[in-house]
Amino acid sequence: MTFLRYFKYLFLLVFLAHGISVFAQETTRVKLIRADEWKHDKRLGEKIQRLIGDVILKHDSTYLYCDSAYLNDETNSFEGFGNVRVMVSDTLNIYSEWLNYNGNTRIAELDKNVRLVDKKATLFTEHLWYDRNTKIAWYLTGGKIVDTANQLTSQRGYFFTDRNEAYFSESVKLVNEKYTMDSDSMMYNTTFKVSHFFAPTTIVSDSNLIYCERGWYDTENDKSFFRINSYIITREQKLEADSLYYERTTDFGVARGNVVMTDTINNMMLLGNYGEFKKRAGYSFVTDSALAIMVDERDSLFLHSDTLWMLFDSDQNIKSILAYHHAKFFRNDLQGLCDSLVYGFADSTIYLYKSPVMWSEANQLTADSVRIALANNQIDSLALISSAFIISIDDSLDQTYNQVKGRTLVGYFKNNEMVKIMINGNAESIYFVRDEDKNLMGINKSVSSDMNIYLENNEISILTPIINVDAHMYPVGELSGPELKLKHFKWIEGRRPVKKEDVFVW
Repeated sequence: MTFLRYFKYLFLLVFLAHGISVFAQETTRVKLIRADEWKHDKRLGEKIQRLIGDVILKHDSTYLYCDSAYLNDETNSFEGFGNVRVMVSDTLNIYSEWLNYNGNTRIAELDKNVRLVDKKATLFTEHLWYDRNTKIAWYLTGGKIVDTANQLTSQRGYFFTDRNEAYFSESVKLVNEKYTMDSDSMMYNTTFKVSHFFAPTTIVSDSNLIYCERGWYDTENDKSFFRINSYIITREQKLEADSLYYERTTDFGVARGNVVMTDTINNMMLLGNYGEFKKRAGYSFVTDSALAIMVDERDSLFLHSDTLWMLFDSDQNIKSILAYHHAKFFRNDLQGLCDSLVYGFADSTIYLYKSPVMWSEANQLTADSVRIALANNQIDSLALISSAFIISIDDSLDQTYNQVKGRTLVGYFKNNEMVKIMINGNAESIYFVRDEDKNLMGINKSVSSDMNIYLENNEISILTPIINVDAHMYPVGELSGPELKLKHFKWIEGRRPVKKEDVFVW
């Protein structure tokens, strides 16, 4: 139901309730309690009394005050002028400069400087109707409600005085010392100070902008719930979701369904189906199909894990992303997986922990842990720490592989292409030597303390063992089976993500 149809429906209910109530109640007479002067002027009508000075009338339990009035006994109604007051109850009074009251319908129409005052709020307008049967007041030409915390204005409003609820439409604005709320239809409870939205709504403060098309806001406790195209924008980030729960005081939020957080400072997007945001505590997380996208015009990185955590510094900027567990990432020039991953924004460094595997062009890299250093969104270097192993396929038909391993390994890149490898400790290699026509000339096996390797077009051009070198070139056919693979060889190309969607496949 659109907000326009909603308020048409509300308007119909108001007058339907009025009609039923009038039909059900017995008609009573408007009584004159006092007046300074009583006059009868035939020009006004045979049944009309002119009352002047400190006029008090009573209808049922309601007292009506004014400076002067025309009382019509025939129609059981009166018209009041000057300092009008309708005392509905001990806690509800309505003031104006003019009043038309019908005792048969129990409806009061008030005009000029109208104020409806109860113990929770005050309603200001220029023209107001009040139905004593339904206890509903309404205005159609602009009004304002003020309580201890908020000021709310709108073109149309319906105030249910027995429930302390007000419904507003057309140019609705709620002003609080912390924010300003704009909508086209809203319900506000003056007891609990809670606003409910039924149309596109924006909430603007010094710290953020909030948008939704349905939801509620507890203005007293600064708690809120938003849904339908809902989002929150800060100076650094934008958070979108199917629904958002937000506590302004603690800056805590819960996002559910199609969660998207965009960080414009770091050109990053974080997606998932459930997230919690505790920025004042310095962290947030997203889970359920969690995906981080490090956006770049040339080559974006896509990272998935069971849960993605964000850590913030004191200025609310993202300082790192933590991926736990089953982390897997894809970029055209770099892919990988591990149990846990840390992306540090301060030094643009990625750390992979627990059984990490990486692929760069034709190379598969494994170690106990991996550190990748980025510069200008390109790989600058990487370090394989403990049990370092690099494998690249030599011939897919013969299933032969070039291999290097050692205690630690550092790879250097140029234009995202590995150009140099330095192995420190327990260096070993198997390298298939081929001529310019790719004909196999022999197999080079070497063992040394350290090793330097230079690459061109992702192929080994120079391999230099260093210290305690034991190197041999074996003729074709002399080595076979296990002799062609270093210890702990494991080729897992089948788990390599070849497109961004593959990060969700573990």
